[in-house]
Amino acid sequence: MASCTHSHDNTVHGVHDHADLNTRLLEAESLCSSHHARLTPLRKEVLSLILQAQGPIGAYDILAQIKNTSDKPAAPPTVYRSLDFLLDMGLIHRLSSINAFIPCCHPREGHQAAFLICSNCKAVKEASADSALNQLYTLADSDQFKIHHTTIEISGTCNQCNQA
Repeated sequence: MASCTHSHDNTVHGVHDHADLNTRLLEAESLCSSHHARLTPLRKEVLSLILQAQGPIGAYDILAQIKNTSDKPAAPPTVYRSLDFLLDMGLIHRLSSINAFIPCCHPREGHQAAFLICSNCKAVKEASADSALNQLYTLADSDQFKIHHTTIEISGTCNQCNQA
């Protein structure tokens, strides 16, 4: 978010390398307000669980944690609506290849991200993909192809697992 202390241009960094939870939630509320949207208690709880997760987290894992900690029952559709809202606000990313969600490292910046996903430990690093995607957009434009959505997910083995 805005409190990041690292560069976002071509920098690879972990998705949990940022400010404390309360700061992230306050920044999320501010971002939602600036879009005339509301971070409801359930949306805030879902975001909080994603921010606190040690890695990517699936929708049903989020649902299970809500059921274990909340006195208000949550159904899958309500959790999915919250996830859709958080995706639309740019507060989280969905990793299709592993069907999980991670926090966005810098949601105020309207960026295109690439994700390096370790096949062994499931660690995820986020990096800017703007320059790579610009080439793809140029190619698509030359073919009059309209791109709806792009996500780059690269699976491999992280440095820590390579050294183990």
